[in-house]
Amino acid sequence: MIEPIAGRKEEVSTLEALKTSNRSAFVALYGRRRVGKTYLIRNVYEDDFSFQVTGLAKADTNGQLANFYVALLKYFPGLEGKSSPQNWFESFLLLSKCLEESSFERKIVFLDELPWFDTAKSGFISALEHFWNSWASARRDVVLIVCGSAASWMVNNLINNHGGLHNRVTHRMRLHPFTLTECEEFFRLRSISFDRYQLVQLYMVLGGVPFYLDQVKGGQSAAQNIENLCFTEDGVLRKEFDNLYPSLFKKPGKHIAIIEALAQKSKGLTRLELLESTQLPDGGSTTRLLKELEESSFIRRYSPFGGKENNAIYQLCDFYSLFYIRFIRHASVDDQDLWITSLDHPSIRAWSGYAFEQVCLAHIPAIKKALGIQGVRTQTSAWIGGDERSKAQIDLVIDRRDHVINLCEMKFSLDTYKIDKDYAASLRRKVAIFREQTGTKKSLFLTMITTFGVENNEYKGSVVQNDLNMDVLFE
Repeated sequence: MIEPIAGRKEEVSTLEALKTSNRSAFVALYGRRRVGKTYLIRNVYEDDFSFQVTGLAKADTNGQLANFYVALLKYFPGLEGKSSPQNWFESFLLLSKCLEESSFERKIVFLDELPWFDTAKSGFISALEHFWNSWASARRDVVLIVCGSAASWMVNNLINNHGGLHNRVTHRMRLHPFTLTECEEFFRLRSISFDRYQLVQLYMVLGGVPFYLDQVKGGQSAAQNIENLCFTEDGVLRKEFDNLYPSLFKKPGKHIAIIEALAQKSKGLTRLELLESTQLPDGGSTTRLLKELEESSFIRRYSPFGGKENNAIYQLCDFYSLFYIRFIRHASVDDQDLWITSLDHPSIRAWSGYAFEQVCLAHIPAIKKALGIQGVRTQTSAWIGGDERSKAQIDLVIDRRDHVINLCEMKFSLDTYKIDKDYAASLRRKVAIFREQTGTKKSLFLTMITTFGVENNEYKGSVVQNDLNMDVLFE
């Protein structure tokens, strides 16, 4: 490998094993833009490619074919002077002949940004099907790796293909953003030192997207990095939003409308509420939009506690998109040190609380481990209940098979969190409303998840059963 890779241990192990396997493999790797798909493949296979090509953004069929042929000439110079293929069937036939005549023991083929090759009426998918079904799958020495940021295209056209590629993908890999632990490892490998509070702050803005994290500079605080990346005129992430969705979806307007609607409601929206907010039709087209955003890890779908599947709530879980819509979009480049000088603003405090909740929701396995219940069957959800006189909301409910329910309160603070008399009364009321409204007979454990833990006082002891700090999110 070119350099050490943070995280991705399972994926690296699988890809390394394919180098010495005695069977052909068809690997489909997908995930949101900037999550490190190409970086992973090139680090594992850089010196082993028999052929590698990347699709061209927004090119027509002739452009894609020319690009493919130029890549063939690079790997197989003997083709120089011969006529170039006129369609995708000829292109893949030529590739198979070149591979047959090559000296590579394992014929590793990497087609990057695969969805871009599939232009209208080009016949690309049919040719790819023929290449795999009639040639590669019949051999024992081919590793075909295809990669794409348009997760919905990858799932619909490859993984869930109902034609010639049905059940042909042998290894499906969905690359997720880094966890906090992987972020910590990422910076350590780059000799950049942050304490965990700074890492959580960065995660609340950048999420675990490797490309975004790679722009972070050592010797600067989290706030300084956020300022430079997001609010300066040439900041790498100042205009990233304008490229993010168009790079994944051919007509991104409706996808963006959903993202913007969800950015306004931290608790999320039901499908009906989304339809009312966006004016999208109630039909299959909207279902497809939601699935595409969910597959690309921009939104998450969950059922409220005790609710039915058709009452599911959609919530924006892409940290950068939320931060962009809330703060970057309307910020002026003329405002010097805008972020650093506004950290105590009420809008930023409100966002911090919500963003920290999302950090916790992205690390539920770590929370379960800290509670000692990683081996217990659980269901996670959220809950809103009560009446007009007294409402209550719990953003994380862990319903356990061992007859316990953890009601999780997540609080972001600059120091040890203090529960006073009024907040203790509010927590007791919330637990009481939950028991009354749900009718549960299980034991209810109020679980506090905070940055630095909860201060020990008379009120904590009377209401809190589990006190977890941000360190547990790194486990």
